[in-house]
Amino acid sequence: MSALPPMTELYRQHRRRALAIARRILRDADEAEDVVQEVFTRLYSQNVRFDGKAAYTTWLHRILVNSSINSLRAKKRRDRLESPVSATVDPEEVAVGNERHEMFLEGLEHLSEQHRLVVTLRDLRGYSYPEIARMLRLPEGTVKSALNRGRTRLMAHMASMREGELEPEGSPA
Repeated sequence: MSALPPMTELYRQHRRRALAIARRILRDADEAEDVVQEVFTRLYSQNVRFDGKAAYTTWLHRILVNSSINSLRAKKRRDRLESPVSATVDPEEVAVGNERHEMFLEGLEHLSEQHRLVVTLRDLRGYSYPEIARMLRLPEGTVKSALNRGRTRLMAHMASMREGELEPEGSPA
C-alpha cells in the first residue's frame, strides 16, 4: 500500500475528468460538483490508502462512479419522500397513507436504538452505507445487517398492527 500523492496535485490533475464522470451519471452539474468535492475531501481527511493494484485514474474513477451512484440513489429516495400529494388523490387513500405513516413511526419506536438510527439515516435521510458507517463509527457490514434486521422488525411490527394484534399508542383499547 502506498500513500496518495499530495491532494492538491491529485485534485489539479483529475478534477476535470472527475466532474465529467459525475455529470454523466448525475446529469446535474451542481450535484456533480458536490460529489467531486466530497470524494476529494474524503480522500484527504480519511488518509485513504491506494493499494497500487490499478492506476490512480482507475482507482479514482471507481470511487467517483460509486459515490455518484450513491448520490443518485439518495436523491431518488429524498424525491420520493418529498413528492407533493396530488390534488386528485382520493381522501380515503390519504387517510390510509396517514395511518401507515403513524404505524411506521410507532414501529420505529419499538426498534433498538441502533436499528432505529440506521433505518432513519438510510430510508428517511438518504445517507449511503459508508456515510452511515462513518457517522455511527460502525463497520459497513454491521450497518447493512442492522438495516436489514431493523426493516424486518419494523415490517413485522407494522403487520401485527394491521392485523389488530397491537393497538397504536394513544388508541383506545
